[in-house]
Amino acid sequence: MHRVVALVRPVQSTFELGCAVEVFGTRRPGVPAHYEFAVCTPRPGPVPTSAGYTMSVPHGLPALATADTVIIPGWLPVTAVPSPAVLDALRQAHARGARLVTMCSGVFALAATGLLDGRSATSHPDRAEQLQRRYPRIRVESRRRFVDHGDVATSAGAGAGLDLFLHLVGRDHGAGYAAALARHMVLPPGQPEPPVTAAPPERGPALDGVLDWAEARLDADLSVADLAARLHVSTRTLARRFADELGTSPGAWLLARRLARARDLLAGTDLPVEAVAARVGLRSAVNLRRRFHAHVGTTPGAYRQAARG
Repeated sequence: MHRVVALVRPVQSTFELGCAVEVFGTRRPGVPAHYEFAVCTPRPGPVPTSAGYTMSVPHGLPALATADTVIIPGWLPVTAVPSPAVLDALRQAHARGARLVTMCSGVFALAATGLLDGRSATSHPDRAEQLQRRYPRIRVESRRRFVDHGDVATSAGAGAGLDLFLHLVGRDHGAGYAAALARHMVLPPGQPEPPVTAAPPERGPALDGVLDWAEARLDADLSVADLAARLHVSTRTLARRFADELGTSPGAWLLARRLARARDLLAGTDLPVEAVAARVGLRSAVNLRRRFHAHVGTTPGAYRQAARG
């Protein structure tokens, strides 16, 4: 059994901790239990929460010594530097092979350990500049919903943390298990790549124009060469502009928009999968199912069922 331990501190966000409990600590009929969940705090006892009530946490930092995954569900205020005891416990857990995972402001606690130095990480866009200024050795990628390095993983806001948790569940036990868990939680099974925050990236007017043009023609057989021709540039120049302004490639952006449109059609219409595939430019139901499974982690039919509750 995979042991997940959440490290909390006053004043703890109830929503962020609740997300971890829902994914890793709630038994669900018909869904196999692969995780056991516990909560610890640096000083066991009453811990005030953001909801105004106090919760009792009996376990201290020694609980991290047996964790397979350590979750830091927020760390407020972010200016509060973790104590040497907390930093040592996190570093020792990592050295032992535990996976360290953060939600939103929790990245500040993980950053203080030095385990993110020289690596990419994400945080809530409102705190990204502060994180970069405070820990300049980290590559802060605020437009990504989550960043997973295998041994450490960070997420942007709390909603992105749910995406990260389901991603980790899928990595641990397969996309089918993650999709079953998401269906039981009445959540969409996942998000297509590339994962980005809701904050719109800054982009030039020329690229903005071609994006709108392509969005209006997703049912057509568009290619990267078509996008480049629309801008009267080479495919190499187009790729550079996408990387600079959107942080992704033209092909990945185009596929993400097709899959996003497919999700809308699956959730909001009764169109057959073949018709959905045609309307988003993926030609056939077979191609849509293949792409959908690879990037969303489930089938179009299962996604439709989950999206409709």
